[in-house]
Amino acid sequence: MEALLAKISVMLAPALLAVTAHEVAHGYVADKYGDPTARLLGRLTFNPLRHLDPIGTLALLFFGFGWARPVPVNYGNMQNPRQGMVGVSLVGPLSNFLLAGLCAFFLHGLALLPATAAGAWTTVLEPLRMMIAFGLYINVILGVFNLLPIPPLDGGMALIGLLPKQQAAQLARLEPFGFVLLLLVIFFTDIWSSFLGPFIYHIVGFLAGDQAPVVEKVMHFLLAS
Repeated sequence: MEALLAKISVMLAPALLAVTAHEVAHGYVADKYGDPTARLLGRLTFNPLRHLDPIGTLALLFFGFGWARPVPVNYGNMQNPRQGMVGVSLVGPLSNFLLAGLCAFFLHGLALLPATAAGAWTTVLEPLRMMIAFGLYINVILGVFNLLPIPPLDGGMALIGLLPKQQAAQLARLEPFGFVLLLLVIFFTDIWSSFLGPFIYHIVGFLAGDQAPVVEKVMHFLLAS
């Protein structure tokens, strides 16, 4: 139980920030395109309680990947619905990549602290370093996964907005089965091992630089039984 609580304490704040920022970004850009639905429902807030999905939150804590309750968007309110769909969809993953970059910045900043200062604050800095390292990882993985061209993932919705109407309508028919397709792709093909996993690893490694061992240490700690 103590080990589980330690893992949750490292994962909870960065995971909630990652999914909350993702949904707020969707709602904010939808509002700018002319759809006030998220704003009127009080979803343009960084209060994670307004965005939590129970199953998605548990998945975040136990598997390192999850989701929030999607922000409602009514594209019919927009002057240019197809353009709005592209903008609203892509800003979610973009928010995660920006957060990943911010986490990398702070991770490198902590590494620059003098050894004497770091030693004096080890009890505070080490948990903070672990949280930031996990924040880097979770934001990269959320950004990459959401760009997959499978609706209702953001990449799929953006593709619907970009394709000619006939092809877009055909792709939109897959939306009710999107998560099933995603699970099939991940668990029953070699796409994860041959492409997605290495791609995520390289992005994390690029952002972390010489702090990559810190991220690896955190992930080994979180995945340990």
